[in-house]
Amino acid sequence: MRNTKSIKAYATIILLSISFISVGQNTPEEIVSNFFTEYQNDGASKALDNLYSNNKWMNRATDAITKLKQQLGTLNEDFVGKYYGYELIVEKRLSDSFVLMSYLVKYDRQPIRFTFQFYKPDNEWRTHSFKYDGNIDEEIEESAKVYYLDLKK
Repeated sequence: MRNTKSIKAYATIILLSISFISVGQNTPEEIVSNFFTEYQNDGASKALDNLYSNNKWMNRATDAITKLKQQLGTLNEDFVGKYYGYELIVEKRLSDSFVLMSYLVKYDRQPIRFTFQFYKPDNEWRTHSFKYDGNIDEEIEESAKVYYLDLKK
């Protein structure tokens, strides 16, 4: 019986150690998924705090992050309607260490694009930047213009 308790104690310690190690090694996909879960459940401010918590350099940009929290917080039901979720628009990898992920965020009134950039200077991904905009309709109209078409077929 004493051996069983010791084994359980060691197993618990090992599992806790593994969970702490894996928290610091989130992939960009996991970071984005956590962001949207917190965004929906807890609001923009908490979601942005946690989004940038993996980047110690962002402590120098507190004013910019505060402004971003205020702006993103205006995307509420009174302004854009009900939130319905998100879909990946595009993922671009500059290298194994830098990735851009753009998402269509679905609101009742209109879609909004959220763009995340992640950088991995060593072993862990960190949030490099985040921005959002509502210019998706203009962009898709522009891409449909004749001069973007391959007419030499």
